[in-house]
Amino acid sequence: MISIAVDAMGGDVGPAVTIPATLAFLEGHPGASVLLVGQPEVLALHPLHARLRSHARCQIVAASEVVTMDDPLEIALRRKKDSSMRVTMNQVKGGLAQAAVSGGNTGALMAIARYVLKTMDGIDRPAIASQLPNAAGGATTVLDLGANVDCTEEHLLQFAVMGSALVAAIADKPSPTVGLLNIGEEAIKGSEIIKRAGRLLRSASNSGDINFFGNVEGDDIFKGTTDLVVCDGFVGNVALKTSEGLAHMIGDFIKAEFSRNILTKISAIVAYPVLAAFKNRFDHRRYNGAALLGLRGLVFKSHGSADAFAFERALNRAYDAARNNLLEKVRERIDHAAPLLAVPVGPSSDVLLDESSRPGALPVAIQAH
Repeated sequence: MISIAVDAMGGDVGPAVTIPATLAFLEGHPGASVLLVGQPEVLALHPLHARLRSHARCQIVAASEVVTMDDPLEIALRRKKDSSMRVTMNQVKGGLAQAAVSGGNTGALMAIARYVLKTMDGIDRPAIASQLPNAAGGATTVLDLGANVDCTEEHLLQFAVMGSALVAAIADKPSPTVGLLNIGEEAIKGSEIIKRAGRLLRSASNSGDINFFGNVEGDDIFKGTTDLVVCDGFVGNVALKTSEGLAHMIGDFIKAEFSRNILTKISAIVAYPVLAAFKNRFDHRRYNGAALLGLRGLVFKSHGSADAFAFERALNRAYDAARNNLLEKVRERIDHAAPLLAVPVGPSSDVLLDESSRPGALPVAIQAH
């Protein structure tokens, strides 16, 4: 039985999404159980609460506080010690759950998960990894998607190693191809950091730590040129939001065509099956559930605005990761690549201060996802 800890209060609407998604997930996964973490008095107000309470594979875990979407990191990490988000992470730390899922504040989630679970040896910065649909009929895994805006070449190598483990475990590809996002395919192009990262990735490929394809450009993400694309969090987040915006644009286009004159309505009806299939293919809800890689526990981030369908997809991803022993596979790859992964901790590091450190200083380079 694989147990998933769920932050029931996270996201834009909390229990209105997490409760129906949890019940749907349990119905589709007889080998799973859920620890639903939240404020009991709030959960009790949901119409499906009775079904939740009576479900044999669901247990409600009480938490008295909630991290809001606009809470500063200091509040979320240091003051709300009984928040649903933190209690959810504690379930993983204590071995009661094999993975955690939250749709809450991304910066707070990364900070709390990193504080409670700690990072793996050899990893300086955790990264956010998720999938974007591609024209090859599958999806391209991209990281980082917003956790680290400024990255060194060593960080990009760490992302490549962790991302390779993710794709190998979830997509059953033992040697996934890795592309380094750049402004051109040639090794001489890009910033100095990107060029140095390219050399590191080639060395890692020669030692068998990754399967480096070479530099790729932005359109290669959606072509499916490689299984994995590595970039810094600023660029990755832009790519993610562009993909989501495309899906919304297609949906709005279909609606607009049906509301015009009779000729456009007829054309829209004829083209609808193709347009609808294309929209479904690029529906970002189907790819919801980003992995926070580099932690000593499995944590998945759901989009804050996710509906029940999308949140259930995030639960599915967490379940698949636990079932396929993702954590162990990441550790194995990191251990193998240890000689190449050493990163000196200097003034620019975003290592979290512990709660006994001076107040008001949380140097975490985390952006909204």
